[in-house]
Amino acid sequence: MPQATGRADAARAVVFSPLEGAGRAELVEQRITDAIVAGVLRDGERLPSESDLARSLGVAVVTAREALLSLRDKGLVLTRRGRDGGSFVTHDREASMRMVDERLRAQSRIELRDLSLHYAAIAGMAAEVAADRASDDDLTSLAEIDARADLATPGGARRAVGRFQLEIAAVSQSPRLVHEELRLQAESGPLLWLCLREQAYRDRSRQARLEVIEAIRVVAPERARQITTDHIASATEWLIDEKVRLESGAPADERKE
Repeated sequence: MPQATGRADAARAVVFSPLEGAGRAELVEQRITDAIVAGVLRDGERLPSESDLARSLGVAVVTAREALLSLRDKGLVLTRRGRDGGSFVTHDREASMRMVDERLRAQSRIELRDLSLHYAAIAGMAAEVAADRASDDDLTSLAEIDARADLATPGGARRAVGRFQLEIAAVSQSPRLVHEELRLQAESGPLLWLCLREQAYRDRSRQARLEVIEAIRVVAPERARQITTDHIASATEWLIDEKVRLESGAPADERKE
């Protein structure tokens, strides 16, 4: 069974896995952008070469080149020439927040609710199965992930949610659920967990984690699933409220909770 320590590499593997129906530079650009915003790809990290990136994603070299050019224009990637050259991640927190806000504006409410349903189906099922299959070591691992969570920042809280959900999928012992959890985190995590910008939601997220751990400890599959799906539904409702706020131009501190 996968262990928590290998999650970062696993998430990176998903970032550079083949795109479904690939061919458009926009898809490559979105995959890399989400990975940067989510912190899977960190500031200063060297990206694969154009040819290696194209090969791993299953796209043409010209498509990878076009995506890297767009990422450079947005300030997310810096390309240096020479012996130690290459394309490097240049993460800017403010720029990342603006891009996520723009992506949220571009999503319809129907699309947001569909994302919520899809993710809840995967994460909820993983939690339900995990409650039936978890060992004492699994419970210890889940508790350690919670104990190490950095709730002082949105990025720290988001990484904690990601690691916890991924560990739950691993405990379910289903490779397909693990892969789908990783794929959803890589493609939608930065958007779905936007609510973690607020300390109140970071605290609620931790409470949900503790309740899931307890449900697994007492072997309560339905309870574990319900807490997980409620957590995702709450994050989605925050997203929809935030979309309304962004479209109205209201300042953040006027958003109703």
